[in-house]
Amino acid sequence: MNILMLSHYAGAPQYGMEYRSYYMSREWVKAGHKVMIAGASFSHLRKQQPAVERENLEGIEYLWLKTRSYEGNGLSRVLTMVQFVLECYRNKRLFIDFKPDVVIASSVYTFDIYPAHYIAKKCGAKLIYEVHDLWPLSPMVIGGYSKYHPFIWLLQRGENYAYKHVDLVVSMLDKAFPHMQRHGLDEKRFVCVPNGYLAEEWSNADTQELPKQHLELLQSMQAEGKTLVGFAGGLTQSTAMQVFVEAADKLRNKPNLAFVAIGQGPQKDELIQMANDKKLTNIHFLPPIPKTLIPKAISYFDICYMGGVHSILHKYGTSFNKMTDYMLSQKPIIMSVDEPNSVVQRCGCGIQVEAENAEQVANAILTIASLSKEERAEMGHKGYDYAVEHLEYATLAEQFIQSIK
Repeated sequence: MNILMLSHYAGAPQYGMEYRSYYMSREWVKAGHKVMIAGASFSHLRKQQPAVERENLEGIEYLWLKTRSYEGNGLSRVLTMVQFVLECYRNKRLFIDFKPDVVIASSVYTFDIYPAHYIAKKCGAKLIYEVHDLWPLSPMVIGGYSKYHPFIWLLQRGENYAYKHVDLVVSMLDKAFPHMQRHGLDEKRFVCVPNGYLAEEWSNADTQELPKQHLELLQSMQAEGKTLVGFAGGLTQSTAMQVFVEAADKLRNKPNLAFVAIGQGPQKDELIQMANDKKLTNIHFLPPIPKTLIPKAISYFDICYMGGVHSILHKYGTSFNKMTDYMLSQKPIIMSVDEPNSVVQRCGCGIQVEAENAEQVANAILTIASLSKEERAEMGHKGYDYAVEHLEYATLAEQFIQSIK
């Protein structure tokens, strides 16, 4: 098949996030499909922006549509959304000449469904709407916007339009269908294909070396026989890392426990100050590392931590990349997120507690730390087995294609 994907924030290994479109497309190319991705020339998620208009990366044809740069989530970012959609229309002849059998709208916001539908109709192609997060519900909940706000109203029109016209919705959120049903989607046009992992990134993990600062700290904790509770990811408001610091404070009199957070984010300085104010010596903050080194870093953890703020959004499911990383590390997971029937609960690979509850996090740490090495290993293996069976991108890419047929 010829697969056209409109993905504003598309990335690639040399550019940075987001990676899902690249990982999926690479597997589709391996399977004999032809793939074109139309992405924006600028994305705040990337560490580097593409310097060319078109390029071929591992058999994937990339078309970078010219958009302005921006910072933050204000008007400038909204204007780039409009600009990207207009560029999709301006390049419609190029897309039509590609003769797609499938057109995927995958830009997080809902506006790209309009050019995607136009191109699909012109080519007699199937129309797929890929849902990363529920928009406009997410900006309404996180940003506090009213449903009557003009931007939200336009996003809602786009979401409703998508559910009316698409052949299939591919959602990364496994519990999102009830929301979509309220906006016009029927169940036969819904499938969940979550985020996953590349097997080769984990098979090469043992050959990579961590930076000296990371290696010295992690090895010293290991040599001292510490049970290391670790986090690797963004230090942002959404990950509620203040709970991690509060849990370290509650367990400050447990000399066998240590805490480490690897990453960067707008909350990092505040978290370090919080730890200093509490005079904590059992928690350490390390700089971010490349994605390829995450498996190596996590291998030093004894317990993996992930958290989130209280949010009604989590009742529709989550698809955290770090969850997959943690499961593949074969380590027990503490999940402080309000998600019903989460993957941690389903496969028994850790303990789930209430979001933003440091007391429950501390108790969960003590529970897992009290287990024997064999019991912890058994818990970790449950997560690993689930990830290997269900979350490798080769498996997910095939599931995606089979859902279309």
